[in-house]
Amino acid sequence: MFTGIIQGRGTVTAIDHTATHATLTIDTPLPAKIHSRIGDSLAVNGVCLTVTQLQATGFTTTLMPETSRRTALAQLKVGTGVNLEPALRADARLDGHFVLGHVDTTTTLVQRRRDENAVVLTFALPAAYRGELVEKGSVALDGVSLTLTAVTATTFSVSLIPHTLAQTGLGQLQTGDLVNLETDILGKYLTKLEAMRHDDSDATN
Repeated sequence: MFTGIIQGRGTVTAIDHTATHATLTIDTPLPAKIHSRIGDSLAVNGVCLTVTQLQATGFTTTLMPETSRRTALAQLKVGTGVNLEPALRADARLDGHFVLGHVDTTTTLVQRRRDENAVVLTFALPAAYRGELVEKGSVALDGVSLTLTAVTATTFSVSLIPHTLAQTGLGQLQTGDLVNLETDILGKYLTKLEAMRHDDSDATN
């Protein structure tokens, strides 16, 4: 469980592929700072991953095929920067929203515009997730907890303050770039409940 409040940045230093999986090595001082251990969870661009090795300058993690298929991590290259967040402690403040680290899908940035001191990012809205995004609701993009400022049938928008632009990779996004999308957990269950009610109604008619 995470909050979507990014605690650090890292740089991909190695990507090793085998027939069944891939491993990522990320250079970052965060694991040393928080005293990470092998087996701990760290969110990398919003994806909950397990620390499999620790180095003096960072850590290594393994990607299973489902992770590579469902997220944008498969497109990472050596030298790419990533957002990092350790798992939420039970005694810690919840400053963002509950983020599972289980990315639903990826989406593409379709527009970037400035709004005074903020930058508004508009993304394509995958049809399968329309019911899980609502204006003023929460969403996680590359692991960053954000508030939805607008939702249409085909797009959704978020507004980034200068701090978010400076401290996360979202400030570097350009039109056409791919990001990881995790909808709010409440939206998931409400959408599922509504679908079940619809199915039950059809079955009784």
